[in-house]
Amino acid sequence: METSSTSAIADALTRAIVEHKLLPGTKLAEQKLADHFGVSRTLVRQALFQLSQNRLVTLAPARGAFVATPSVEEAQQVFAVRRMLETEMTRAFVRQVKPAQIKALKAHITAEKKAMDRNDVGQRTELLGDFHVVMAEQMGNHVLAQILGELLSRCALITLMYQSASAAEHSHEEHEAIVTALAAKDEALAVRLMQDHLQHVEAGLTFDREPPSNDLSMALSGVTA
Repeated sequence: METSSTSAIADALTRAIVEHKLLPGTKLAEQKLADHFGVSRTLVRQALFQLSQNRLVTLAPARGAFVATPSVEEAQQVFAVRRMLETEMTRAFVRQVKPAQIKALKAHITAEKKAMDRNDVGQRTELLGDFHVVMAEQMGNHVLAQILGELLSRCALITLMYQSASAAEHSHEEHEAIVTALAAKDEALAVRLMQDHLQHVEAGLTFDREPPSNDLSMALSGVTA
């Protein structure tokens, strides 16, 4: 039961980070979190430790826990790893593509568009990142899906810290183009589009921005485990 509660708290905090409700540098006070989720500080501490293993939270001796603030070097390394993984994932996807997989990706893209039309920034951000995880899931590669999920959670922090307001507006259209190439079984085009897409996202990062800050109570409004 405690393990389940710890995971639920970690999942709720991860969602808040991915949806840009919890900002980099936010102090994660154990008692505030315990009061918010209605659990003991011990469970909160375990959840924060779990998130620190995924590099989403920084644990500072005598200071407490904070939402991580990725460095420029770390941001560049995360995108380098994504290019390595997702280039090969795209090649493998084309070689075993099935109509049901394309249908699932198109359904996801439809959800992206609806979130954009609603101007739902949190949902849009989560769905645009999840597109890449859905590709891995549709291949049946759960290990790759888990690794990409962790990388994309870190990317949510990176984009929040360094991405300009207009930099991500073409991601949805690029996803559509990738799916079209996958459906056509055009391996070379699909790989090039995926590489271009990741390059565009990284190129849209502005590394001289000041890290944002936020209030924990305000950020967790409506967030439950």
